[in-house]
Amino acid sequence: MAEPKTTLSSPETTLSAPRPTLSLLDAVALVVGVVVGAGIFRTPSLVAANTGSMEMFLLAWLLGGAISLAGALCYAELATAYPDAGGDYHFLNRAYGGDIGFLFAWARMMVIQTGSIAMLGFIFGDYATEIMSLGGAYSPALYAALAIIVLTTLHLMHVHQGTGLQKLLVGVKLLGLLGVVGVGLTFAFPPAPATASAAPASEPAFGMAMIFVLLTFGGWNEAAYFSAELRDVRRNMARALLGGIGLITAIYLLINFAYYRGLGIEGMKGSEAVAADLMRAAMGPAGATFISVLVAIAALGSTNATIFTGARSAYALGRDFPAFGFLGRWHDRSQTPTHALMLQAVLALALVVFGSWTRNGFSTMVDYTAPVFWFFFLLAGLSVFVLRAKDPDKPRPFRIPLYPLTPLAFCASCIYMLNSSLSYTGIGAWVGVGVLIVGMLILAFVRPPQARLEEPRPEGLHPDGQTPNANL
Repeated sequence: MAEPKTTLSSPETTLSAPRPTLSLLDAVALVVGVVVGAGIFRTPSLVAANTGSMEMFLLAWLLGGAISLAGALCYAELATAYPDAGGDYHFLNRAYGGDIGFLFAWARMMVIQTGSIAMLGFIFGDYATEIMSLGGAYSPALYAALAIIVLTTLHLMHVHQGTGLQKLLVGVKLLGLLGVVGVGLTFAFPPAPATASAAPASEPAFGMAMIFVLLTFGGWNEAAYFSAELRDVRRNMARALLGGIGLITAIYLLINFAYYRGLGIEGMKGSEAVAADLMRAAMGPAGATFISVLVAIAALGSTNATIFTGARSAYALGRDFPAFGFLGRWHDRSQTPTHALMLQAVLALALVVFGSWTRNGFSTMVDYTAPVFWFFFLLAGLSVFVLRAKDPDKPRPFRIPLYPLTPLAFCASCIYMLNSSLSYTGIGAWVGVGVLIVGMLILAFVRPPQARLEEPRPEGLHPDGQTPNANL
């Protein structure tokens, strides 16, 4: 029987809600696609400079995988108990109330997610320009804008257009990474001499190394944003998170060992682009071209996955707050939040324009997003304890092993990263605080009645965001 829907203004724009259309493979591809981006081609040299030995270098990456795994276990419990297109927003809303949920959705919509889309677009543009310039200094910005427009259009057409492209991009990306690993394990080059720019090994440097490692691992939590669209979510969400993190950790350890095998620690320290240097040493200019194509594909895949998940939190914001109600429209035929996707694209394009005006946009965005991100990540980890206390009878298909040690370890790592991000950022961190303050001012005018946040979802949805008979 077809699900009922309530028409607002046309047959195309309805109050219908997300339906479970994504397979486990779609979910794993989205997780891997968000996480394995352009960072793995740049950050290893920074990690090497702040560790100084092969053992500490590989330990940093292994520790990054362990922290991400602990977080994934927390999110697996939350997402299977409370599947919802709002992801973190939904968990924070259930645990702390609508005010915290709104502030998170506001920060994510205005800074975190749209800034990430713009940054990834610029990375794609920089490497695409190396292959074929569109002319002039604005070529990377033009490529970035083109990528955002084309990818958003694909998502507007139908959810399967975006996820199908994601699986293709992830497949090509993984094949390319295996090629880099093969070169690194096959060719060994004379160790490069130590450079003056290499960071000296010191105890505080390992904390800086972990910032870059966890930045490279970042994004696995985006899986929570498609929990309402995943088939058999109560089993497949944990599989997608744990399988995705395991695959990503194995890829990172393998490729970083290949970098070490090919260039050595000193060679990595002095490199601005370890993968490019490795391939150039082995294959000459053809190797450099190969890396440019691979990094462009990696950035495009991460941009595509970030567009998919980013629009879901904006949709959840519009669903709960009447002032942003236009964002809470779910397109029944395409199975996408069309208005949220379009607003997200406009904001990301505005940041691309800003970035083309000042080339410091990338580093500034990292500065002001990092503290905000780790603050809300900490609150999400603590929500495991809060929701177990507030909602003890709620069925939890997946329960965190070694509770409470696992979520405590994750929360401790969030506190450490929050402190590190504040220590290593400048004025940009205050800009992030300013965005939250603006959100607080807006909240004073748009706060809905508390009862609204507790109402059932439209179209017969249960409060956890799942449709009746969703798994049939």
